[in-house]
Amino acid sequence: MTLTVPYDPNNIFGRILRGEVPAAKVWEDDHVLAFMDAFPQAEGHILVISKTSTARTLLDVEPDVLARMAVATRRTARAVVKALAPEGFLIAQLNGAASGQTVFHLHFHIIPRWADVPMKGHGEAPMGKPETLLALADRIAAALD
Repeated sequence: MTLTVPYDPNNIFGRILRGEVPAAKVWEDDHVLAFMDAFPQAEGHILVISKTSTARTLLDVEPDVLARMAVATRRTARAVVKALAPEGFLIAQLNGAASGQTVFHLHFHIIPRWADVPMKGHGEAPMGKPETLLALADRIAAALD
């Protein structure tokens, strides 16, 4: 049962936080990191993670960490809307393998949506081109308040 397994510090997000794996960073502070999903379900798909918590799911996270992540997710979503002008956006947070969670480090997805553009399935989208992801990260970062 993936809701109760111990945190694995070698998960991909842990490795990104330690600088072992590159990521197209949008912004970060002492508490959170927002970066482009390497397998974007839509153009501008961003992940927001905690830099301080080893929570795997919403059930594990410390309340103050969750509050910071919520504020960071809203700040990032506002920049996505400003930079990319989507018709809407999806905020997703998956808990456990049965929900589709594939990285067991608590994270929020921000996925811009356009009515006429189908969204790729979670875990089914192809890897994004690094240069495209970096350009999107820069564009969204420039729109941050």
